[in-house]
Amino acid sequence: MKYTFLLLIFLLCCCSNSLAGDLPPFAVARQPIPVFNSAEAALPGAVQKRDRCGQIRELELIALPGTVFRIVATVPETAEILQVTTDDYQAPAGTNLYVATALLALQHEKPEARKQQLPQRDLLFQKLRSAIGLPYVWGGNLRAGIHTGGKLQFAGLDCSGLLYEATNGSTPRNTEQLVQFGTAVTIEGLGLEKLVQQLRPLDLIVWKGHVIIVLDQRTVIESILNCGKKMNGVMVTPLETRLKQLLQERKPVNSWPDDKPKAALFVVRRWL
Repeated sequence: MKYTFLLLIFLLCCCSNSLAGDLPPFAVARQPIPVFNSAEAALPGAVQKRDRCGQIRELELIALPGTVFRIVATVPETAEILQVTTDDYQAPAGTNLYVATALLALQHEKPEARKQQLPQRDLLFQKLRSAIGLPYVWGGNLRAGIHTGGKLQFAGLDCSGLLYEATNGSTPRNTEQLVQFGTAVTIEGLGLEKLVQQLRPLDLIVWKGHVIIVLDQRTVIESILNCGKKMNGVMVTPLETRLKQLLQERKPVNSWPDDKPKAALFVVRRWL
């Protein structure tokens, strides 16, 4: 039985690779499209599973128009779904990315990378503030959402999606990269008062799992998922109040340690 199962896996892999060989190696998003970590979730008309907080954890991000994908393979038994990679998104280790073929323009030559145009500073602040009150959506980085199967889905923002949308996709899409983005601000060993003095508008207070954006010397903005509670989505909090809470839970450090991915720490990154 064990060897039969292994043989089946081998045949599926061979089938996948041969199908991929028949396709152009590249594809471009023709419109905003959902990118999933599950082939089943990417199928047109699929009913995605929701967790106890109502979130669809199979969604990784909404790829923006012009996003370039490299085709890795077709999913066995269907030509509707492709396994892909993209320079626009660094997936967590061990995570595969899947998209629906119908939403892509296939190309033999490598297309130009999606043009990233960072908004002017005033517009960036405006976009952040206008997001206040939007719902939290896991994997969401497009407040308007997208229409799939005749219905609106994924209208909302997660924590790094809030920043990604405001910057027109010019910043890393997840906190795994944001902890290294920009330049480090020296905060190690600082208490509340001195920490506040170190912060500047648009600084990122970040750890692997969440990011808080400094709006000004008095407030921060973030998208929070408080499962089962009313306080959810994009909200503004007094800077000192949020930092005081954070210092009770995490320790400020100057740089993120590679050997402690889940440590109770945070860093501040200055990127603009």
